[in-house]
Amino acid sequence: QVQFVESGGGLVQPGGSLRLSCAASLSAFSDTAMGWYRQAPGKERELVAAIPSTSRTSYADSVKGRFTISRDNAKSTVYLQMNSLKPEDTAVYYCNAIPYFGDWGQGTQVTVSS
Repeated sequence: QVQFVESGGGLVQPGGSLRLSCAASLSAFSDTAMGWYRQAPGKERELVAAIPSTSRTSYADSVKGRFTISRDNAKSTVYLQMNSLKPEDTAVYYCNAIPYFGDWGQGTQVTVSS
């Protein structure tokens, strides 16, 4: 059964940083494109960062230059380094494959506020 477990969220002031982690129980993880998604209150879930198996990353315009996605295939883990955080980054962050499938994890809450 596919499972994603996200961690690392929290409350941070504007301009601060957080590093999110996602452990995936997924066969052939190293061959699977992975992504970080987020869902803010009242908004639809959106893909913010992607890392194919080739490690060529891509980002939503709203986070480009501030967020960095990476992966450790040996640990079946995906990371999201978030710098220069803004209040509009407040959301629940999830990881999943691209395209997404299976059940979503519980996510990790990121709140950016002074």
